[in-house]
This record gives sequence, C-alpha cells and structure tokens, in this order.
Amino acid sequence: MKHFFAYLSRMRLIRRWGLMRNTYEENIQEHSLQVALVAHGLAVIRNTLFDGLVDADRVTTLAAFHEAGEVFTGDLATPIKYFNPEIKRAYDGIEEFAKDRLNKMLPPELQPAYRPLLFPGDGDRELWKIVKAADKICAYLKCVEELKSGNQEFAKAERAIRAEIDEMTTPEVKYFMEHFAPSFGLALDELN
Repeated sequence: MKHFFAYLSRMRLIRRWGLMRNTYEENIQEHSLQVALVAHGLAVIRNTLFDGLVDADRVTTLAAFHEAGEVFTGDLATPIKYFNPEIKRAYDGIEEFAKDRLNKMLPPELQPAYRPLLFPGDGDRELWKIVKAADKICAYLKCVEELKSGNQEFAKAERAIRAEIDEMTTPEVKYFMEHFAPSFGLALDELN
C-alpha cells in the first residue's frame, strides 16, 4: 500500500507554536498553504516590479511541500531546534530521513516527480530562498495576529522575527512588508 497522500493529509494534525499559548491554533497544513500563497506573491512581485525571472508556480509548489517531513517529526519548536549546532544537525538528519521515508511511500514510478519537491536541488536555490522568506513572513504574521487578539505571549517573537525580516535585502520582501503585512494587524471592519 502506498500511504504518501494519507500521510500528507495528516499535516492538519501537526500543531505549530507548541511551546506558546495560542489564541488560534495553527497546523502545518494551514501554515503551508499560507507560505505557498505568500511565496507566490513574492515571486510575482519580484517578476513584475523588479525584473525577476523566477518560476512562481514552482515556488508555490515547493512552499506547499516545505513542511511535509513534519508528518513524522512533528513541529520542533525553534528554541529547541536552534539551541545548539549539534541539535540542529541531528534534527536536519531526522528531517532528511522523514522526507526520504515519505517519498518511498510513493510507487517507484512517481518518486522522481516528488523527490525534487521534498529535496529541492541546486537549481532551486533561488526559489528556496523565496520559500524561506515566505516562511519567515508567515511566522511574523502569526505573531501579529496573536498580538492583535491581545496575546502578549508572541510579543518577543514578533520583535525578533521582524528584525530578521528587516535584515533581508530582497526588494520583494521589503515590498510585501510595506504594502501587505500591515493589513494583518487590522480587524475585519478596518479591512472593509
């Protein structure tokens, strides 16, 4: 039996931000969709406004699969994952094993189509940077939404993540943060 898609459907069961009190629980399936939408937006912004030539569809697909290995590992909290280099290396190895295990759940003839989505190669390096930027932006947006709901548990994370984003030099990230990110701090009535 091939369980690839059944495992992917379990992404909705893996909670993010496990060490923090959440006003709204977020799972990795929801997160992956948001990252895919933001990554697509970043690619379109780059191509349209800054003479980029990136494949927005490929960026979107890579983003949709960027957390797939977590169906086996769960979402390891950032303070643990980055506590020291040994833990980070060990976790990276576990993630690699998990993604390989997931890919092997496909029939052999389909594995080559999905392997590059689980293991982006050198040709996807620039696209992967966009996915990572989108992932960071979405973490920031989660903090903004939690703060908007009065949850001060996310105040320190919001400041730290915003500082990381502000250090990014890509114009599409700066454009997104200036033009789109502020809306996430607004109530529905303010969006209308």
